[in-house]
Parts: sequence; C-alpha cells; structure tokens
Amino acid sequence: METMKSARKNDTGDVGSDLSEQIKAATKDNHIRAENTQLMLSYQKGQITLPQYKVLLCSLYEIYKALEEELDRNSSHPAVAPIYFPQELARLESLEQDLEHFFGLDWRKRVIVPAATHRYQQRLRQNGRENPELLVAHAYTRYLGDLSGGQVLGKITQKSLGLSSKEGLSFFLFPGVSSPNRFKQLYRSRMNSIELTEQQREAVLEEAVSAFELNIQVFDDLQKMLSVTTETADQLPTSSSSSFPSSPIMQFTMGVCVALATIGVGIYSL
Repeated sequence: METMKSARKNDTGDVGSDLSEQIKAATKDNHIRAENTQLMLSYQKGQITLPQYKVLLCSLYEIYKALEEELDRNSSHPAVAPIYFPQELARLESLEQDLEHFFGLDWRKRVIVPAATHRYQQRLRQNGRENPELLVAHAYTRYLGDLSGGQVLGKITQKSLGLSSKEGLSFFLFPGVSSPNRFKQLYRSRMNSIELTEQQREAVLEEAVSAFELNIQVFDDLQKMLSVTTETADQLPTSSSSSFPSSPIMQFTMGVCVALATIGVGIYSL
C-alpha cells in the first residue's frame, strides 16, 4: 500500500491523476531492479548471446500469446477498448516469424519455457477472466517498453549476434507505427482517459508492480536454465560423433541451450 501512496508523488512533487504517470511512479524501484538483472546488464553491454536470445523469444511468445488473446477477448471492455491497438502493436505474429527463423518450421515442438513464464501466463489469463481492467497494467508495461527500447535493442541484438539482415528481429519492428514517440503520447492519452473507480485504480497500480516482478522472475529463471544447461554440457563426455541422445531429458537440455533475451524489452525503457 505504501508503494501505491508513493505513486501519487515523485521526487519533484505531485504526480497528479494521470494513470500512466502513477504507474511510472509506482514501478520506479521495480524498473531499476529489472534493468540490473544479469540478462539486461548483458544487453546493455552488447554481450547478448544467441542461446540467450532464443530462450527469451520462447518466453516472449508464450507471454504475448496469453496477453494478446486476452486483449482480443476483452476488446470491448470499457477499460481495454481505449488501449486496444492490434494493428499497431500486436507482437505474436512477429515472434512466430522469429522463432521459425531460428528453430525451423517445427519450432512449436521446441519451445521450452521456465516455471516463471507459466506463472506470468496464468496471471494474464486470470486477469482476462476475472478483472480485464488489470490487463491495462500489463499492456502498458510491455508495449510502451517495446516501443521505447525496441529499436535500440534491435540494433544491439543484430550486432551482438552478427546478423547480416533483419531476419530473426521482427519482434523489434513496428511497421504500423510511423512515429513511436507520437504513438506513445496517443497511447498514454487513451490510457489516462479510462474511467476507473478508486479501488480499480489502486488494483491497476498494484498489478503494474506485479508485472515488473513477474518479468524479473522470468529473467532469473531463464538465467538459471542457461546456467544449468551450460554446466550439463560441460560435463558431457566428448565424442567424435555429432549426434546426441534423444531422450526427453537430453532434448530438454539441448533445447534450453538454444534459447534467452528480450523479455526485458518490454520493461527496459518505459
């Protein structure tokens, strides 16, 4: 509750009644924590690896699938309608293109995500069923972050991975948005126009904090997955054969080896 009270003010005084500014104030500390996770620090240093990027694409896909399906299902809800921009913002198709580029046509069989990603999905589904207005917090956190940091992170990813084209980087591209800055202004204006009761507003602020925490948990779980996979790979006996055991456990381990990186895009630069 203290976090919600502090959302009313920032270091310079009154935040005011704009929901977007209140969310920014409420999540300030969480934002800093997210930027200092190992994954995002690697990004900021331009040290993102292909295994990291691929694992993250998998989690991003599952998160956006849940978010966008719930936004679609609740598109006429009075709190969702004003910030419903599927033509401009939807990421699911872009993620599918990127996953196919890196994993091949059978990419759906190779998507592996950690427990934190499943928890994030479940939270989005629950919000869509029970309290659609809470989806506003998640949509703002993800899409505004994507628009803010997407172009920069896209260039960092391309350079870090040595990619010669934009293939595999569709997630960062918004062909339906000619000016990210103007669109963000429009989005915030629409968001601030949503009519909420005081109780609903407090719940949205709390949900925004939860959105950041869920993202941080995903970062941490992804890093743990890669660490375990690296240790396992180091312990594997060397062999002149290039084939690997096809047991489910080995498939899981090798699958994790090829995947981590952009969950932070959604919260990198709101």
